[in-house]
Amino acid sequence: MSTLINFNSLAEVAQHFRRDLTGDHRPLKDLVLFFAHNGTGKTRLSMEFKQAGKVFDNDGNVISRDTLYFNAFTEDLFSWNNDLENDTIRFIRLNADSAFFNGLHELDLDVKIESFFHNYVDLNFNINYETSTVTFSRSIIIDGAEQTIENIKISRGEENLFIWCFFLAICELAIDKDPAYNWVKYIYIDDPISSLDENNAIAVACDLASLLTREDNAIKTVISTHHSLFFNVLFNEFGRKVKNKRYFLHFKEPNGYALQDTGDTPFFHHIATLSELKQVVESNRIYTYHFNALRSILEKTAAFFGYDKIDKCIDGLEDEVLFERALQLFSHGKYSIFDPVEMGEDNKELFKRILNGFLAKYEFYFPEIFREETETETE
Repeated sequence: MSTLINFNSLAEVAQHFRRDLTGDHRPLKDLVLFFAHNGTGKTRLSMEFKQAGKVFDNDGNVISRDTLYFNAFTEDLFSWNNDLENDTIRFIRLNADSAFFNGLHELDLDVKIESFFHNYVDLNFNINYETSTVTFSRSIIIDGAEQTIENIKISRGEENLFIWCFFLAICELAIDKDPAYNWVKYIYIDDPISSLDENNAIAVACDLASLLTREDNAIKTVISTHHSLFFNVLFNEFGRKVKNKRYFLHFKEPNGYALQDTGDTPFFHHIATLSELKQVVESNRIYTYHFNALRSILEKTAAFFGYDKIDKCIDGLEDEVLFERALQLFSHGKYSIFDPVEMGEDNKELFKRILNGFLAKYEFYFPEIFREETETETE
């Protein structure tokens, strides 16, 4: 039976990961991989982990740090200038004030970035280190002759891939023990595949695993994702190649967190979500946003069976029209896990009837990892 470890804050979770990676009171690991739904606090957790590795002087200035990180804040260091006036010169501007870009002019990253970037897209780029800008071009064939289209505006997915490859190039420098990155003891990667299709998600996972499983890699790593396919590919790629720990991060209302060890079982997040909803029903602490989670499960089930609407998933259940209307009402409301509101008793009963009827109809199997024992982390 899988143990659920409870925490009072994300800072405590970050310290738990650091102990996993240092071997403090538990077997030493080289890598932590965890799954968490959007809104659970993955980005905030990455910042807590980073913050825990900083050392400050008496004046509050940072004198050392230990974590190279990728998260939404990293992506914000790259911004588009679309030349709205003339619509001709378009480029990405790098935030040169950030320490993330320190020394890049001397490192000449173009070749390293290109080696990753061309795994995914057929685009060319040029980094102007003097102006901290990046322009993109594409080669096309017209009437049998190759032509280059300059200053193109690339798609959001291509942009995210470029930023990701930029980060991978820096990771490679750190793993290669480049003096500019000899301070890096940890790499923390939070959800790197936004706006990517499944093929690119698999490719990114494989390339990342290939880099991190290098025999000469001495840097510890934490990776988080809300993408089940990405998680499972990494799960299988790391396998026994590195000493790793795999978790599911739960948000526990009103403001707690919990880690559940996935063990050696590949993770399927819809099963974990259903398991959580079952526990919610048993506790009778059902919040309005739980309808969003239930709707998501019904949509995935409908897609699996090729149904055009989710009402097919509750076809045959008592009061199916009422259930459908309730799902539409609750799942389209603006219900946030950051401002949890408990349902009234009538709506709780309706939620229970929908969930129990759905589970009775489809008979999902719940692996042992989702059968919960609980303990509290001692800090």
